[in-house]
Amino acid sequence: MTPVELSHTVLHAVRRAVDAGELSVSVPERVVVKPPGPGGCGDYATTVALQLARPAGQSALRVAGVLRDRLVLVDGIRDVSVTGPGFLNISLREDRADAASVRLVSDILRSGERYGYGDDSGAGSPRVLLRCAAEPRALAVGDVLVRLLAAQGTRARIEIAGEGKGEGEREGEGQSDRRGSAPDADDRVIDVRPLPVAPDDRDALLLLGHDAGRWALLYPAGRDRVRAGDEHLAQRESNPLFRVRYAHARTRALLRNAADLGFAPAPGHIDSIGHPAATGRTRTTDPLLTALADHPRVLAQAAAHRAPDRLARQLVAVADGLWPLLPTVLPVGEEKPSAAHRARLALAEAAGTVLAGGLSLLGIDAPDHL
Repeated sequence: MTPVELSHTVLHAVRRAVDAGELSVSVPERVVVKPPGPGGCGDYATTVALQLARPAGQSALRVAGVLRDRLVLVDGIRDVSVTGPGFLNISLREDRADAASVRLVSDILRSGERYGYGDDSGAGSPRVLLRCAAEPRALAVGDVLVRLLAAQGTRARIEIAGEGKGEGEREGEGQSDRRGSAPDADDRVIDVRPLPVAPDDRDALLLLGHDAGRWALLYPAGRDRVRAGDEHLAQRESNPLFRVRYAHARTRALLRNAADLGFAPAPGHIDSIGHPAATGRTRTTDPLLTALADHPRVLAQAAAHRAPDRLARQLVAVADGLWPLLPTVLPVGEEKPSAAHRARLALAEAAGTVLAGGLSLLGIDAPDHL
């Protein structure tokens, strides 16, 4: 059961409790599940009981108990415990958790850098006209939105404020029409208005170069100020762009090193990495698996909310989730490559694929060597 599937399962439990009259509350659109925090247990945790308590007119512990009684009956869930003021902690059956991980990795490797894309045929969807100011940040955001919308099956083009009309158009995935053409009758017009780059930062932005400068423009939320300092060029962990690109390069290095050792990636069960059966705690790979499973939703929301920063932060989450896996991928000393090594290599390759695809959507290079 993937995190997305588990989220749907919890949401279904809420809906059934409402239908049975056990809870009197509006069913939320979605439920967030994630690895438990300090004091938690199991594979995943959710705060849905705390969120529903007040509108339901019941205590969070009472709501959690209602949901727990339904969730423990679900095939694939081993146990559900309530901790703190009403956190639901969910433990999955190990065979189901492993099978979901195998399926997730296989899906990513099969889809490649297009993993997470929606129906991108564009058939029957209205075209979007993005109106952007002739300003660096608005143009960068508009360019990425063209790519994100195309990945969701929506054709888009850019109109730059103040430019002349009739100079021609370019359309298609990853391309931006940067002409001032008038909108067609059926175009959906969207104004792209992030906070502009301050005049004092424009020269500094140019000194960052293409990739770091583009990251500086896209990483902050649209309402936040762009900071064009040297921190975007720093080759250290404090720089999110460096973490993302270095994590991608490490996955490519692992593939090369594994080939030299005579083995290739193969999706499978990932054992001996903080397995819950041995430690009683969540596997260290779970944050990575959660981030990978969440990637399609993030892409859709980044397009829908015109927020490339959501994709940038998602890539940081994937990169940070990857670090605990990296030292375990290759055999050590006289150790021979095993099925577990091949499975870990496949997971690392999947993470690298998501990082490369995400950077491509942002218009940033994903080098194999760094």
